[in-house]
Amino acid sequence: MPNEDSITRCVWAGNDLAMRDYHDIEWGVPVHEDRVLFEFLCLEGAQAGLSWSTILSRRANYRKAFDNFNPLKMSRYSDVKKSVLLNDAGIIRNRLKVEAFISNAMAYLDIQKKYGSLDKYLWGFVKGRHLNTSDQAKAEEIGVSMSKDLKRHGFRFVGPTICYAFMQATGMINDHETSCFRYAEIEKDFAR
Repeated sequence: MPNEDSITRCVWAGNDLAMRDYHDIEWGVPVHEDRVLFEFLCLEGAQAGLSWSTILSRRANYRKAFDNFNPLKMSRYSDVKKSVLLNDAGIIRNRLKVEAFISNAMAYLDIQKKYGSLDKYLWGFVKGRHLNTSDQAKAEEIGVSMSKDLKRHGFRFVGPTICYAFMQATGMINDHETSCFRYAEIEKDFAR
C-alpha cells in the first residue's frame, strides 16, 4: 500500500505511525533471542480477540509490568503480584491472559531445560530456515503442530492462529506482501 512517503508496504501497516514503524523495523525479522521470542509469544496471546495495535500501544507497559518478560521472575509471581497486574490499567486486565503469562513462564523454563533454548525449540518447527509467502499452507500446518506441542508443554493462549501470527512476527515466515519493500529485504538477508 503506497503511503504518503511513497513506500509500498503491506496493507495492514496502514498510516498509523506506530504500526508502520513496527512493520518497517520489526515484523518478519528473524528473532533468535529467547527472551524476545518469549515476549512475542506472550503478546501474541494477549492479542487474542483484540487488534495488534491495541497490544502494541501497551507493549512498554507490558514490559514494565512483567519484568521485561523475565521468565524466571514471572514464574515466581505471588498472588499479590497477580492482583497488582489485574489492577494495572496499562495492560489488558484479563485474568486468564495474566495467568497464562505466568504459566507460560514456567513452561518456558521447562522447554529451556529440555531443548537448551526456546530458540532451538521454536525454530526447530521450521528446521531453522524461514518460510515465505509461497509456503503459506505449509506454515499454517506448522502453526497447528506448534500450537499442539506448546500446549503439550503447558503453554496457554497458543492456538494455531496465534502461532501463525507469532511465526510471522518473528521471521519464521516472511509473510510480507511480495510488493512490500520489506519482502525483498528480508529474502535478501536470508540468501546470505
